[in-house]
Amino acid sequence: MDEIGHRAQLWDLIKDIHFGMFTTRHANEHLHARPMTTQNRAIDEDDSLWFFMSAGSDTVADLLRDSQVNVAYADPDKQAYVSVAGQAQVVDDLQRKQALWSKMNEVWFKGGPTDPDLALVRVRIEHADYWDAPGNRLVRLYDMAMSALKGERPKDMGERGHVDMR
Repeated sequence: MDEIGHRAQLWDLIKDIHFGMFTTRHANEHLHARPMTTQNRAIDEDDSLWFFMSAGSDTVADLLRDSQVNVAYADPDKQAYVSVAGQAQVVDDLQRKQALWSKMNEVWFKGGPTDPDLALVRVRIEHADYWDAPGNRLVRLYDMAMSALKGERPKDMGERGHVDMR
């Protein structure tokens, strides 16, 4: 699969997952992950993912200190898993906030796109790995069990891909 195909596959895997685990390095050097909702409706033209966060949150403080982040997505029902690594930054762009805004965001930010606590965060994807094993989960479990009994690795556990964006 070429790079465009991998990017399309990457987006196809994450577009319906409502929450990604957004991981930053905290001031104490520990990794901290928390659920965040990806705001885009497609991977941005510059290979970015967008998030709304509280400007006063530990998450924003963490990424201002160390911009390297990871966002992990999982859809166990579809057996789709994605790990995205990139550089995060807070972006002051009211027009982008308005374009990404949805009614669901009002639960967190009562003031709408102009809420003073609303931080718009861009993650420029550097690279991503994905594992996609569509199909019947029971069949895959059976194949794994049979492989274990035979002392072999399972033959076809789905597709693994890697996408470099930079």
